[in-house]
Amino acid sequence: MASAASFSSGAPAAQAHLPHVAIFPFMAKGHTIPLTHLALLLRRWQLATVTFFTTSANAAFVRAALSSGADGNDDGVAVVELPFPDDITSPGLPRGAESAEALDSLSSFPAFVEAASLLRPRFEEALAAARPPATAVVADALLHWAHAAAAARGVLTLAFFAANVLAHVVREACHRDNPAAALSAAGGGDAAAYAGGGDAAAYAVPEFPDVQLSLADIPFPFEEPDLTAMASVREMDRKLGKAIAGSHGLIVNTFEALERRYIEHWNRHVGPRAWPLGPLCLARQPPPVSRARHGGESSPAAWMQWLDEKAAAGRGVAGGLERSGLDFLWAVRPADADLDAGFEDRVRGRGVVVREWVDQWAVLWHGGVKGFLSHGGWNSVVESISAGVPLAVWPMSAEQPLNAKMVADELRVGIRVPAKDGVTGATVLVKSEEIARVAVELVTGEKGVEVARNMAALGAKAREGMEEGGSSWRAVEEMIAGLGRHLPA
Repeated sequence: MASAASFSSGAPAAQAHLPHVAIFPFMAKGHTIPLTHLALLLRRWQLATVTFFTTSANAAFVRAALSSGADGNDDGVAVVELPFPDDITSPGLPRGAESAEALDSLSSFPAFVEAASLLRPRFEEALAAARPPATAVVADALLHWAHAAAAARGVLTLAFFAANVLAHVVREACHRDNPAAALSAAGGGDAAAYAGGGDAAAYAVPEFPDVQLSLADIPFPFEEPDLTAMASVREMDRKLGKAIAGSHGLIVNTFEALERRYIEHWNRHVGPRAWPLGPLCLARQPPPVSRARHGGESSPAAWMQWLDEKAAAGRGVAGGLERSGLDFLWAVRPADADLDAGFEDRVRGRGVVVREWVDQWAVLWHGGVKGFLSHGGWNSVVESISAGVPLAVWPMSAEQPLNAKMVADELRVGIRVPAKDGVTGATVLVKSEEIARVAVELVTGEKGVEVARNMAALGAKAREGMEEGGSSWRAVEEMIAGLGRHLPA
């Protein structure tokens, strides 16, 4: 473990002229993994020396992720462990929890975000001890206090948040317009500022009138029209927004061909500058078996990874998989989810149920995978695009409904599982018949053929962006060149 009192980036003297980038992710796998990929890119392309901050309980996962690059080592990234306070008594937080995955309920998330601020003194000590001094700190926007601590030392900050640029644009629009209030009032009728979509009123995002959002598409917490509701969540959002606005730039795990118009709008009218550096997952070398997907020998296996984050929905997924008749691999969350009695016996031979953590990236690159049923978190969407795997998106929370709309309606690289009522925004029970219908349509149906064709083309553009001279490659180089101008003479 690198000491918080004194540490070095580990860079050889010959690299002393490079910027020193300190990276600090929020303590959740979906926020941490993309930044480990960024660290690998910066080192592999010899653009910067890198220090990676994490807590003691998360250090083993971080080191393993940093060792998952093309050559199987961490490329000289220094990992600094910050001891997490063990005397936290906040209601709803399990004792010893150092990651969002350890929380019993999503309702505890704001409290965990607030508890993480207790790391600030340790982070300040470590940042002061950095040798060479950090040129910039890349910190998750949820760690707003890390941005403030770095700024207090005169260190540039770059914000990261595990969402796409469209989500940031819509977040700004929701703050300005509170569309949920008008959508709730309009119901299924017409209103001057809203364009009807089926039976549901729709909010046309002012900057992009073709982006029509029903109440089911509005991201959390903005689907609640009462601005006084969910005070802790809205305060968390306010702080992360302030961190982004005060930073030197916003790092986004996306690429130009995917979100060009949203990136251009954000950079012209909102800011700070968005840097589309993705897909960051392509910092990893696809496993050898994956070559069957984009050339090479074919593989006989046929896997479908199905992710589920709600125990209550588990039986619907199980029934849908069983009805579909398709081969599948299902990563069950939570691990102790109670499935239908006898389910695993009935599907033995064509279905695999996995209850431990699954390397989603490796599964998606397997040549036998024909579709991916996902909650629609942005990391999952980007990984699926990178591997060229069509999506069935079943949004659960946060900005996932917005991602699902983009995947199904704009990009046409997936099929959406209806999870909310478009008029009321209320969550609906998705039956096993619907899961089976979507799965079969995605893998064998006419719609699935179209989606697969579109996804193959988009996946090729994603991979091109990360190749030498590609749009994301250039964005990384330009961002780091800007940091280099702040190096001491």
